[in-house]
Amino acid sequence: MARTSKSDRNKTIDFSLEEGQEYFDRCITDEKDLPLNTIMNKTINGDTFKIMEKLPKKFVDLLIVDPPYNLSKDYNGSKFKKTDDESYAKYTEQWLKLVAPLLKDEASVYICCDWKTSVVIGRVLPKYLNVRNRITWQREKGRGAKENWKNGLEDIWFATNSGRWTFNLEDVKVRKKVIAPYKEEGKPKDWQETEKGNFRDTCPSNFWDDCSIPYWSMPENTAHPTQKPEKLLAKMILASSNKGDVVFDPFLGSGSTSVTAKKLGRKFVGIELDKTYCAWTEKRLEMADTDDEIQGYTDGVFWERNTLGEQKKVKTNLSTKQMKEENYGQIAFATN
Repeated sequence: MARTSKSDRNKTIDFSLEEGQEYFDRCITDEKDLPLNTIMNKTINGDTFKIMEKLPKKFVDLLIVDPPYNLSKDYNGSKFKKTDDESYAKYTEQWLKLVAPLLKDEASVYICCDWKTSVVIGRVLPKYLNVRNRITWQREKGRGAKENWKNGLEDIWFATNSGRWTFNLEDVKVRKKVIAPYKEEGKPKDWQETEKGNFRDTCPSNFWDDCSIPYWSMPENTAHPTQKPEKLLAKMILASSNKGDVVFDPFLGSGSTSVTAKKLGRKFVGIELDKTYCAWTEKRLEMADTDDEIQGYTDGVFWERNTLGEQKKVKTNLSTKQMKEENYGQIAFATN
């Protein structure tokens, strides 16, 4: 039986382990032997601190880490208890020491955190990696605080394993509406004039205000309490890896990193302690076989919030163009 009845419009993935046993059975549960060919494009169930010791060395091109923040939180029965800063720093060093040998020399790393844990991680991280930037993104979700400012922002630390790394600038540009278009000799300068409006594809900054937390009507949404948006992960994956590269997430949760990596043509490996979350991950990976859409990422660029109408028009035009090209190809083939 399902946990709760829900509207047909509610796309949230929230089934029990018993209901999703067929998905969990696709995961790796044997920790004895974990060679590269066994773990590739797989979800590994178990304790990440034990499993990472058994993984191949230098196989990771891009590491994305979303560890438990230093907050008391219940992850489907597995509870993480808030502790003091020094204890959390030791916890952070514990997984950093384990993951460091898994990184290729030119690997990049992104670490998610809230404002409190950001201070701690920012102090520990330079001991192991080269810190390149601190990204702040706008969450725009959660209840207000009665005696404090509502926490609407989170941080992502960007670091590299050496002085060489991948950064695909053109793949992560943001499409923004041009308010005061500038022309040179009567022609648009650094922007596009279209029937749907004037747009500019701009270089991204380290402040991301275009990502929405997954909600109930989005196919990517799950009942995981701290799920990250696929759009957020797509920015990291597109910027800091190439197609065919390996993306690794040692705290996989409900699978957003692996799913997004798959949609973008990367290989992936993820570790998750909770069996139900592993099953949700495998369900989402199956869904990605027939739907590789990432909400907010269309036509090879990231779009601002509240531009779904413009994105749909672009998708329609792209589909029409593809149909014409396919029809032309069929006609040409028949003629030849």
